[in-house]
Amino acid sequence: MTRLTEHLIVVSFDCLSSLDYPFLKELPHFSRLLEEGALCRNVRTIYPSVTYPCHTSIVTGNYPKRHGIINNTLIQPGRPSPDWYWHRSHIRGTTLYDEAKSAGLTTAALLWPVTAKANIDYNLPEIFANRPWHHQIMVSLMNGTPLYQLDLQRRFGSIRNGLEQPALDDFVLESAVHTIRTKKPGLALIHFTDLDTMRHYHGFSSKEAIGALHRHDDRLGRIMHALDESRCKYTLVALGDHSALDEDTAIQLNVCFKEKGWITCDGKGKVIDWKVYAKGCDGSSYVYVRDERLMDGVHQLLKALKKEGGIEDIFTGYEAGLMGADGSAAFMLEAGRGYYFKDFTEGDFLHRITPQDVRERTYTWGSHGYSPSKDRYGTIFMAMGKGIRKTEIHAMNLVDEGPTLARLLGLDLGDTDGVCRHELLDTANIEQEDGTG
Repeated sequence: MTRLTEHLIVVSFDCLSSLDYPFLKELPHFSRLLEEGALCRNVRTIYPSVTYPCHTSIVTGNYPKRHGIINNTLIQPGRPSPDWYWHRSHIRGTTLYDEAKSAGLTTAALLWPVTAKANIDYNLPEIFANRPWHHQIMVSLMNGTPLYQLDLQRRFGSIRNGLEQPALDDFVLESAVHTIRTKKPGLALIHFTDLDTMRHYHGFSSKEAIGALHRHDDRLGRIMHALDESRCKYTLVALGDHSALDEDTAIQLNVCFKEKGWITCDGKGKVIDWKVYAKGCDGSSYVYVRDERLMDGVHQLLKALKKEGGIEDIFTGYEAGLMGADGSAAFMLEAGRGYYFKDFTEGDFLHRITPQDVRERTYTWGSHGYSPSKDRYGTIFMAMGKGIRKTEIHAMNLVDEGPTLARLLGLDLGDTDGVCRHELLDTANIEQEDGTG
């Protein structure tokens, strides 16, 4: 299969929403992208629409039940901070970066989710120290490309302030620009989370979120400038993974499960055993049941809780699987607008969020994870450069992005849930760059 581009740079602006389009088109660098390239302002995300499953769907073209990244974090009741699906080994099947590497392309990834220990030439994985004895730099070095990361740390490490934003994205930006200029990757995957953080802790339309969009436009401009300076034939893709909704109330199912005796805690409130457990995905929640004899009782309780408000829909595990989520769960619940799920076992079933809760970062003012069927909940896809047609399409799916990106590089992800959106691509005057045609 012929390649349509020599260099594909994919920039993910976490939590970029379709609703941001009117604002983006007024910003100088996003407006250039929109004017010169292809656009879909109505991209249907996946279920659950949280970051790690979304980004894995982008690079595999598959839904979570198929690629295996069904949530951000693992099911680890009793852990104050569960581990995330950080490692490539969690993904079932191939990925865009695997196929690019196999084809001999130079690959780079900067804080792209689920890339720890991946076979990527220049890899700064998204992984954080999750044990008291861990050190952030050492954790990153052990799971990515050590010499590359040490060089980035030496050059730009002073910019960082742990995981705090916007400093983290500023560090990623400088690292990305340096990588584009010096490594000239055939595929680069870059993940920015500034906007997502601001929407979590300040709200969807907050001044902090607007500030993050301005900063993202500056970051996009820096990347564009680096690519233009390189004088290479490149394709630049900017996309979102999900939208977000404001909330003021947390639904805490495990409080009710504990009252029913289905969750056992020690004297300090730590879960030591469970028969039924709710594993939240923010706007949605899985419910896992270990004892089949409890299934009917759990279902009846969930229906009773739904009447108290907050829970919009109750799906069986089979129905969740049909929507692309984890079909091994007994149930999956969808939160209504203004609500989201937390896994806590203490407190009230419905917890009204306070400013102090958010300052302490135990709760948030905005979340995602909701069903892609929610109204006005889409994300966005923009592309310009080699192999891209100047056009706008009405709608596409997040899982279509992987096959489309693969086609740009002359790669094949195999049998995927998504399809290549050929109408976005300019296949005229194809250059036979790999000689295999």
